[in-house]
Amino acid sequence: MVLYLQVYFHGGVNFQFDYFFYERIRGMDKKTIAIGNDHTAVEFKKTILEYLRGRGYDVTDFGTDESGRAEYPLYAERVAVKVAEGAFDLGVLLCGTGVGMCLSANKVNGIRAVVCSEPYSARLSRQHNNANILCLGARVVGAELAKDICAAWLGACFEGGRHQERVNMIMDIERRNRHTAEPL
Repeated sequence: MVLYLQVYFHGGVNFQFDYFFYERIRGMDKKTIAIGNDHTAVEFKKTILEYLRGRGYDVTDFGTDESGRAEYPLYAERVAVKVAEGAFDLGVLLCGTGVGMCLSANKVNGIRAVVCSEPYSARLSRQHNNANILCLGARVVGAELAKDICAAWLGACFEGGRHQERVNMIMDIERRNRHTAEPL
């Protein structure tokens, strides 16, 4: 059973609030999270770290604190390997757009990283795709929106069922294509 509260704002804007989703966020099991970032997201990371730790998550930082050039694939790999090995439940990666981190993390077997710029996709990436790494762009989303995205992503649970079949198909693609490419 799902209880929704429909709220209509002046001007015709409709907002649907899932009460049970909210309750899961408030009392959800606290997971371990590995976080990583490059030089473009140093300040952004501080905001996200404070937000996650303030909600009781055990967060370990694998990113940089330096504003000088940092190679995002290295940080993405560190976090992705830790999540794939099971050392952490989930990962959060931060760079300018989130795209570079996402591409890099998805090269690690067992990783299903997503870039999200709004809460709806974040929630569905967990519910339908069992995403295990969230990538955010420091140059794309502001701090408050990033917090909303994190809350939606962390508050969602994988639904399994037909979605598990699709995740299995993704993992099959990964297994079939484990060959090594020739160096350029």
